[in-house]
Parts: sequence; C-alpha cells; structure tokens
Amino acid sequence: MISPEFSIVQRPLSYVENLGLRALSDIRLLVLHCTELPDLAMAREYGERILYPQSQTGNSGHFYIDRDGRVEQWVPEDRIAHHVRGHNAHSIGIELCNIGRYPDWLDSRHQNMDTPYTDAQIRALLALVAQLEQRLPSLVHISGHEMLDTEHVPASDNPEIQVRRKRDPGPLFPWDKLLAASRLRFFEP
Repeated sequence: MISPEFSIVQRPLSYVENLGLRALSDIRLLVLHCTELPDLAMAREYGERILYPQSQTGNSGHFYIDRDGRVEQWVPEDRIAHHVRGHNAHSIGIELCNIGRYPDWLDSRHQNMDTPYTDAQIRALLALVAQLEQRLPSLVHISGHEMLDTEHVPASDNPEIQVRRKRDPGPLFPWDKLLAASRLRFFEP
C-alpha cells in the first residue's frame, strides 16, 4: 500500500524532449544510484549540463529522492535517460541524494562511502518502487549502478592505482529491506 502522503514532484529537465522515446513495456530494470553530491540542488545543476552536443542532452536519472524523502521526477518513464552504460533503453534510474565520495570521487584515499541513507529516503524509495511495480508490469529486475558498471580507472591521486569508476549506491544501501518489500530480483548482467 502506498502511503497517502507519498507524492512525486514533476521537475522535467530542460532537454527532456530531446531524450529518446520508448514503450513502457520495454522497461524491465530499476537501477539505483547515489548522486555522490552534497545536495539535490547540485545534482540538478549536474543533471542540466549538456554533455552530448549532438542530442543536446546530459546525464540524469528519472527520479531523485532527497534526504528528507522528497521525490522528484526529472525524466518521464517513456523517455530514455542517460544514467548507466548499456542499459538505458530498458531501465529506470533512481538517484538517492548522498554525498558518497564527493568531491574526490576517484582519489584512492577517499573511496569509502560512509554516509548512511536516511529512513525518510528509504521509505520514499519503497513507496516509489511499489508504485512503479504497479504501473510497469514488465519491470522485474533491480540493480545497483556499481553492479552494472564495473570499470576500473586510474586514481586521480596516483594513476598507477586503479579504482572503481562507480560505487553507487554503495555498501550502506539496505538491499535486504528493499528486496523484502518488492517482487523485483537482482539483474544478472
């Protein structure tokens, strides 16, 4: 049952109409992310950046969940957001605001992700996942960004050391709680 106070604030990105269309029946996967930024305002700033000149689009998830549990939708489900290599066409990206490794994402000495997610975020995530499961019958899998993008890159402080490019949603994400409340199962790439 979805909490009556659960709501989604619509805040489409400026370039949303440039993102590719897809059928809702194509969506089979939820990908959980951590913004690795200090707050939702900075995440929005990064999301609005045009990184792909040909399409005039950037990187973004579909939904963002702030630390207080506020849920915003920046990209409609029928649009393909750029949030995870190789899986965008059939997935929904959900970003949880969390500082992660910010601002030294690739520094080998700063790879711990030790800021826990808030109870409000997890409650909002559970409500959002329940709503998406109802609306998207083809949705059957879930994954973390770190499970799909396993690339290692040279560390920014020492290029002889390799670090994970993506580590989100990170070691403190409560997978057991989410999987117990959902019919979704892990995606095996």
